Amino acid sequence: MTDLTDARILVIGGAGFIGSHVVDQLLAEPVAEIVVLDSFVRGTRENLAQAGRDGRVRVVEGSILDRRLLSELMDGADLVVHLAALWLHECVHEPRKAVEVNVVGTFNVIEAAQGSGIRRVVYSSSASVYGDALARPMTEEHPFNNRTLYGATKIAGEQFLRAYNEQHGLDYVCLRYMNVYGPRMDDKGTYVSVIVKVLDRIARGERPQIFGDGSQAYDFVDVRDVARANVLALRSDATDASYNVGTGVRTTIAELVDELLRLTGTGIAPEHLPGAQMFVTERVGSTELAERDLGFVATIPWRDGLRHYVDWRAGAR
Repeated sequence: MTDLTDARILVIGGAGFIGSHVVDQLLAEPVAEIVVLDSFVRGTRENLAQAGRDGRVRVVEGSILDRRLLSELMDGADLVVHLAALWLHECVHEPRKAVEVNVVGTFNVIEAAQGSGIRRVVYSSSASVYGDALARPMTEEHPFNNRTLYGATKIAGEQFLRAYNEQHGLDYVCLRYMNVYGPRMDDKGTYVSVIVKVLDRIARGERPQIFGDGSQAYDFVDVRDVARANVLALRSDATDASYNVGTGVRTTIAELVDELLRLTGTGIAPEHLPGAQMFVTERVGSTELAERDLGFVATIPWRDGLRHYVDWRAGAR
């Protein structure tokens, strides 16, 4: 078990949706310093407003394409949490830029971590590596059935870490997130969460849209549970392995929309549209390996998590 007492932790992408929650939870640990590196392309300073009041937090604006900066920051660090990535919009519309950041940038992080003697890297991967489910629930042995560039960049990062572990003994853990939601999630991008889209339409007095019969099913996991998984991965003795981070609960889009309508007290009926092409229609992960090796079990039921997000969103606006 890795002791976090007096640890100096570099959180790359720490101003983002998930990263800022990781920083919040690390502050509950007896760490000496948390350095946040973020380019502020997707992350915001507002996400770190509360954490920034803690004297142990230092924020550095910069890119993972800056190899010199990465080496400088890692020379004083013990552990690295790497969450920085461009997401689906860039992968679809700016693929070369996405590859530069997600693939080359991640290699830069790994190379710098090895060169600086970092004790452990926790890498934010994604359930996107699996693509559509070929078996249910998806264990970590599920084939890479991905057909998106975003998923391909995450597979590349996992494979780089595996190679560096084999060649250099670099200690790492990869976390494959299911459908993460919660406060601070992106509500402005082209590919925002279905939760945000539904709530936006409800706020405008419009009927939420469901493509097809709404039987598409996913594993919705609260960002607070995801952040806790990162902390557990830093502490764990597990190494050279990838883990699903989810609830293991299958929730359909129809169920999700019905619950959002109930939480908002809206009497609007959803609008069913012809089925649209979707990247994935079934994605629920097995939770057994993460529980066994990391001690991670999601504790926030999706209905409770949705209520928390709806309340937060109402207060934030």
